[in-house]
Amino acid sequence: MHHATDHRPAVLLAMGPGIAERLFTDRHRDRLAALARTDPRLIAHDLAAPGPAVATALAEADVLFTCWGATPLTADVLNRAPRLRAVVHAAGSVKHHITEACWERGIAVTSAAAANALPVAEYTLAAILFAGKHVLRSAQRYGQLHGDYDWQRDLDGAGNYRRTVGVVGASRIGRRVIELLRPFDLDVLLYDPYVGTAEAAGLGVTSTGLDELCSLSGIVTVHAPQLPATRHMLDGRRLALLPDGATLINTSRGSLIDESALLPELVSGRLHAVLDVTDPEVPPADSPLYSLPNVLLTPHIAGSLGNELHRLTDLSLDELERFASGLPFADPVHPATLDHSA
Repeated sequence: MHHATDHRPAVLLAMGPGIAERLFTDRHRDRLAALARTDPRLIAHDLAAPGPAVATALAEADVLFTCWGATPLTADVLNRAPRLRAVVHAAGSVKHHITEACWERGIAVTSAAAANALPVAEYTLAAILFAGKHVLRSAQRYGQLHGDYDWQRDLDGAGNYRRTVGVVGASRIGRRVIELLRPFDLDVLLYDPYVGTAEAAGLGVTSTGLDELCSLSGIVTVHAPQLPATRHMLDGRRLALLPDGATLINTSRGSLIDESALLPELVSGRLHAVLDVTDPEVPPADSPLYSLPNVLLTPHIAGSLGNELHRLTDLSLDELERFASGLPFADPVHPATLDHSA
């Protein structure tokens, strides 16, 4: 038992089943136990209809430590948590569980979006460099032809020297991609309505309109948030602007691309794609995306997975430590920015 003057915060873990087991190693649980005065093994899967143990913990909680599958924090849930002062979210977007009621109560919120941006940008960098070298095509041809392959003729025009890459959206991930592209001899264009010419120059890229970016880029990578305004921003007209043989990379959300317009471009072979997200999120069983040779389709793996989840945990425990020490969060979520961010 801790002494009655234990000033450490009461922390309740709230997330979907099976997630805490992947998020926390023994080392993380020890660190959490040192930072919080509550049992780090209690995990709340449903705050809307809590059992007795969770109801008691929720009533005492100063901090909710959340991740994927957390219950939306409605006014009803918050009424059961009169002492709640902060939410530490060990994942990217907070939009699915942080509500207007949280902001009205002045609850401080932080997320691990900065940490989750890193693996997405790494995946994107790999996709860009492989797309420029036509790696997918050459590997398939080499395998089909059992080595009897005139690759020099087939790959004429491939390569990553002075190729133009278009980045759609200077989000955290978009900015990290721009940073990672800096060492390479690529010409990088950026479309982002919130970034001016001077700021783009500071990032080392050229600011441009979306139509112009599509027309000029051999590789286009999408990093804009999912908002009503961004739905199908890459529609049939804009996809038609992409040069023959261009590669479209999407690690953001499937809805940003009009898939009904993209499919004919892929089936005809005019465009290539690296799609980590689709619309719908799992394509129907008969979708050509599964078998097209010019499409690299992955099951939404660009974000944190496996040991990369531990980066989210480390960052979130750093924020919890700041809170426990009476310091503000290093990376707070501001309600005003949520209108045009993920």
